[in-house]
Amino acid sequence: MSAPSPRRWTALALIAMAQFIVIMDTSIIGVALPRIQQDLGFSQENLSWVFNAYVVAFGGLLLLGGRLSDLFGARRLFGAGWLILLAGSLLAGLAPEVWVELTGRAVQGVGAALIAPSALTLLMMLFGHAPKELTKALALYGAAAPAGGTAGVFLGGLITEYLSWPWVFYINIPIAVVALLATGPLMPAAPARRGSIDVLGTLTVTLGLGTAVYGVVRAPEIGWGSAGTWITLAAAVVLLAAFVAIQARRREPLMRLSIFRTPGLSAANLTQFLLGGAWIPMWFFLNLYLQQVLGYGAFPSGAALLPMTVLIMIGMIVLAPRAIGRFGPKATTVSGLLLLAAGMAWLSLISPDGGFATDVLPAGLVAALGMSLAFIPSLGTAISSARPEEGGLASGIVNTSYQVGSALGLAAMTAVAAANGAGRLGDLPALTDGFSAAFVGAAAIALAGALIAAATLRTRAAAPAGDEATVSRT
Repeated sequence: MSAPSPRRWTALALIAMAQFIVIMDTSIIGVALPRIQQDLGFSQENLSWVFNAYVVAFGGLLLLGGRLSDLFGARRLFGAGWLILLAGSLLAGLAPEVWVELTGRAVQGVGAALIAPSALTLLMMLFGHAPKELTKALALYGAAAPAGGTAGVFLGGLITEYLSWPWVFYINIPIAVVALLATGPLMPAAPARRGSIDVLGTLTVTLGLGTAVYGVVRAPEIGWGSAGTWITLAAAVVLLAAFVAIQARRREPLMRLSIFRTPGLSAANLTQFLLGGAWIPMWFFLNLYLQQVLGYGAFPSGAALLPMTVLIMIGMIVLAPRAIGRFGPKATTVSGLLLLAAGMAWLSLISPDGGFATDVLPAGLVAALGMSLAFIPSLGTAISSARPEEGGLASGIVNTSYQVGSALGLAAMTAVAAANGAGRLGDLPALTDGFSAAFVGAAAIALAGALIAAATLRTRAAAPAGDEATVSRT
């Protein structure tokens, strides 16, 4: 076995930054959405596609990104992903109209789908020689995702208020340049492998996910009982069923279906799916409530969510590892999802003449604590359930679960909000009713996640006190 790289911890900083950035790009646009809507002419119902265009491309192509990383080398794919992310960020920032903005966001998602799986592969190459170091590296890598998601909200407010909304995309450009320059010196090289690319599987899963999200988002406009809605959703089901059939027959599939027989993996992925489906809609509609109902500007809106960001960071770094060590990942995950559901149910009590201290802060802190407790143990269970040689595949699947859950959850809650009055801009009671309904729906998703996790997650004895930072099934 080759000697460990002396630069591996510096390389880990770049890998963690990559995970931070690709997840930050899902949330940094939240505070900027009203400005983007005003300047480019998005309708209230279609505004969520600024988020979904990125997430569908990201989630739909993650499995392909992992496959390409195996075939062409993780270092090469890591660099290519940063280059594509840079191009998409430039296009999204310069967009003069709706379709260009959505194209730029989709291109960003393609870049992220190459970066995320190759980053984990590089991490395994750097730290796989030492289990103790690998545990620490995986914990830092796992914490980078929620850190990016929460930090993006505050940065989005700061940038939108003092610069302009295109800079929420331009911020990626200097970071991408640094990453491109550092990838060669820091990252280990791996020889390319022989194999084929499952093009048909990639097309069916990406089109299937995109069609499902489109059908749910468009349903409030044309009616849930309309032929257009049913045809669109039926097409999504057919495409996703075709993907499963293709994976079952191909010798080199994007996703080996038998991996889901691994104990714990399916349950942890379903938990991540529902966690994304609950958490992302909460951030989306909380930003809109602060700005469109309470009248906050972009920066005050981002600053108002800073306490939640701080609590989530403390929870991820300090509280969640200790809870995992003492109570085990199952109890920690279930408790976190229950707290998340309670916080969002509390948020549903918002009023048109409410205030930050009464309507947002207490409930938001409860929800943030719940998210910080649920995310790390469910992620760790999903990754550690697979065989070591399938860690990359397991990472691709769990990333896909969370991103797809986020997209479908936001699409569904956008439909719920619109059906309850959120499309009537300027009508504060109607907007509040719509946002409240979305919080109720998101709370129901989190509660479902808690019940499913309680019933299906495998549990073992808690880790010894000295190993409480371990993110695993122990």
